[in-house]
Amino acid sequence: MSRYIFPALVLVLLLLFYLGLPSLSSTPMYSLEGQRKHRRHSLDRADWMIMLCITVLFGAVDFAQLGSISAPHSFHLMSEEEAVLTFEKAGNPAEMSFFTGVGYGEYTFSLSGDGVTYNDVIHFTQDAGDVLRWQIQPIAGTEEVSYARITGSGNAWLGEVAFFTAEGEKMEAASTVAALCDEQETIRRTYDFLNSSYFDEIYHARTAWEHLNNVAPYEISHPPLGKIIISIGIALFGMSPFGWRFSGTLFGVLMLPVMYVFIKKMFGSRRAAVCGTLVFATDFMHFVQTRIATIDTYAVFFILLMYLFMYLFLIEEKLWMLALSGIAFGLGAASKWTCLYAGAGLAVLWAAYWICNREKGFRPFAANALLCVVFFVIVPCAIYYLSYLPYGKANQVEGIFNRDYWNIVLSNQKYMFSYHSSLVAEHPYASRWYQWMLDIRPILYYLQYFDDGTRSSFGAFLNPMLCWGGLLALFVLFYRALFRRDGDAAFILTGYLAQLLPWVLVTRLTFEYHYFPCSIFLVLAIAYVFRLMEEKADHPVFYLYSFTAVSAVLFVVFYPALSGMRIDNALATQLLGWLPTWPF
Repeated sequence: MSRYIFPALVLVLLLLFYLGLPSLSSTPMYSLEGQRKHRRHSLDRADWMIMLCITVLFGAVDFAQLGSISAPHSFHLMSEEEAVLTFEKAGNPAEMSFFTGVGYGEYTFSLSGDGVTYNDVIHFTQDAGDVLRWQIQPIAGTEEVSYARITGSGNAWLGEVAFFTAEGEKMEAASTVAALCDEQETIRRTYDFLNSSYFDEIYHARTAWEHLNNVAPYEISHPPLGKIIISIGIALFGMSPFGWRFSGTLFGVLMLPVMYVFIKKMFGSRRAAVCGTLVFATDFMHFVQTRIATIDTYAVFFILLMYLFMYLFLIEEKLWMLALSGIAFGLGAASKWTCLYAGAGLAVLWAAYWICNREKGFRPFAANALLCVVFFVIVPCAIYYLSYLPYGKANQVEGIFNRDYWNIVLSNQKYMFSYHSSLVAEHPYASRWYQWMLDIRPILYYLQYFDDGTRSSFGAFLNPMLCWGGLLALFVLFYRALFRRDGDAAFILTGYLAQLLPWVLVTRLTFEYHYFPCSIFLVLAIAYVFRLMEEKADHPVFYLYSFTAVSAVLFVVFYPALSGMRIDNALATQLLGWLPTWPF
C-alpha cells in the first residue's frame, strides 16, 4: 500500500488547488468576439527576457547528457569486399567491439596466425534492431594471432572494429578497408543509450542518414519531413547519438517560447504565462520525447504553431496569420499524419468563426475561403510533395514534374495507409487512449541493469500534475464553454478533442506517446484555470506558484527515470513505482 502514498498525495494537492477555484458562474466570460474588441495582448521587454531565461535554462537541462558526439562517421558496405586487419603486435583476443551502421546482412569474423589459414570465431547477423549501436562480442580461447578477417553479405554497413585482450588492452591494427580502423578514438566497450541507438531511433535516425547519403530509405511508414529535419543535426554533428537527437531536442526547447507567447496572447497574464510554460517545461513527456530521434516532436511543434496562428487570426483578423497557420499545418502533415487530426480541429474553429460572423456577408467569407484553399490545401500539398525529394534522389529520378516522381509519392501513400490500417502487433508497453488520460501505462524506452545493483532507465508519460491536473481543468473548460459560452475554453477543448477522439476509433497498436499532442492543450487548459484564479480567487499567487512548484519537484524526483541516470534499483522501484503499471 505504501506505493500509493505519493499519487494519493498529488491527488489531494490537486483537490486543494481546485477548491481554491472561484465560482465558475461568477467569473467573466471571454468570447473570441469580446477578445477581438478589447484584449489584444502584446509582449513587452520583460516578457521577452523571461522567455529567454526559461528557454536557456531548460535548453541546458534538455541538452545535458543527450548523447555522445564521438561516434564512427565513416562506414563500409561489407558486401563489397572483405577486410583484413593486421595487428601491430600478435596477441590473444578475448573480446571485440564493433559499431553497426544501417542495413541488413551477416558478418563473419575470422582469426589467423599466418594470414593464410583462418578460423571463424564470430558469426553475427545484423537485422533492423541491431543498427547504429555498439556490439560487444566475447571470443572463445584462441591461440596467438596476427590477423583478423571480416567478410560480409547483404547490404549491411559496418563502422569501427577493435579487438581486446583478456587484460583489456586494445590490439592496435591496420585494415585494408580504411573505414573500419580510421576512428579508433570512438571505440566503446559497453552499450548504452549515450553511445548507441534505442527504441525507434533504429528506424528514424537510420532513415535520416540514408536521406543524406541518397540511399533508398528503410523507414517509409511516415512522411519524410521529420527524418529530413533529423538529418540536419546529423549533417552538423555527424552520425552520432548527439547528432541524430540534436534537431528534436532543439525543437523541444523552441516549444517553450511558443507556448509562452500562446498563453500571454490568450490570457494577457504574465504570471499565467510563466507558470504555464514552466509546467510545460517540467512535463515528463516533453522532456523525454524531444530527446529521442523520432518524428513526434516535429508534429507537436507544428501543431502548437498552427493553433497559435489560428488563434491570432481569430483575435486580430489578420490574413497573414491564417496563412502561417496553413503553412504550419503543411509542415506538420509532411512530418506525421497525426497532424491531419489537428487540421480537422482548425477547420472546426474556422467554421465556427464564420458562423459567429455571418453578418460580414458572403463576399468576405468567399475570399477567406479561397485563402484557406491556397494555404491549407495547395501550399500543404506542395510542401508534402517536395518532402519526397530524398526519395527521388535515392531512385535517381531527375526533377519532380514527371511520372516517376509522382509514382514514388503515390505508392508511399498507399503503403502508409495499408501499414497503419492493417498493423497487427503486440507490445508489453502498449496502451489505449483512455489509459493515456490517467497516466496508467507509460512506455518504457530504455532499461539497463548493472552489477552494482543500479539501473538506468527512462520512459514517456506525463507529469501527474499536468496529466491529472489538466484533466480536471478540462471539466472546468467544458462547463465554461457550454454554459458561459467562453471562446477560449471552446478553442482549447476543440484542439484537445481533435487530437484525442480519432484514437478512440483506432484499433491498431498504440502507445502513451500518441498523447503528446494533447499535452499542449492540457497546458493551455491549466493556464486557463490560472487566469480564472488570478481574477477571482483569494491568494491566487499562492495557488499558481504552488502548482508550478509541485510540478517542478516531481520533475526533479523523476529525473532518473526520465534521463537514464543510474540509480539504486530497489530505491527506484520504491520511490518511482507509484502504480503497478509504471515500469520504474
